[in-house]
Amino acid sequence: MTQPNSTVQKITPTENPETALAKTEWGHAKPWLNLDSGAADGDAMLCNDIESIAHRLVQVFNQSPFTHYCGMHFSYENGQTQAKFLANPNLIGNTAFNILHGGVSATILDSLGGLAAMLEIYRANQGTFAEQTKKVQRLATVDLRIDYLAPGRGNAFIATAEVLKLGRKGCTVRMLLVNDDGNPIAHGMGRYAF
Repeated sequence: MTQPNSTVQKITPTENPETALAKTEWGHAKPWLNLDSGAADGDAMLCNDIESIAHRLVQVFNQSPFTHYCGMHFSYENGQTQAKFLANPNLIGNTAFNILHGGVSATILDSLGGLAAMLEIYRANQGTFAEQTKKVQRLATVDLRIDYLAPGRGNAFIATAEVLKLGRKGCTVRMLLVNDDGNPIAHGMGRYAF
């Protein structure tokens, strides 16, 4: 049996998906997040350092082939998670009016909501670090509501998330997507179970 490829293959929007899938080794289980063993560059991370945890979670999200394909970039700045992406012809849903596809809006809001929920699990610091990591690894979207507030026009888009409640079995998050002029494009509410 061959070992899974340890590097993430980048898939570009112009690349044939079948070719891109052939370059990866799907189906092999490997830990997607191993905070206590250090970052990819070997630097030691402290389990109780929320800044380090946040930056590592962001790094994991940014390594996703789908994230690369959509041109999304997740970040953690001033205690806040956010995601950004530039307008891209591959993300247009209404070609007559050059409007962002609603599914792209939903995708970035859902992804950022999940990232915010993961970080909140660590921030709450309930249980051992291993128990927290197990919750993060099990986290899944169980309810997502998106309200489209305006057509998705703009040169760039920015999404932010705010955790409303962390419970014993899940987390509720509110998300907002705005364009580069600051105009709201979509608002989301997500429930993430662990």
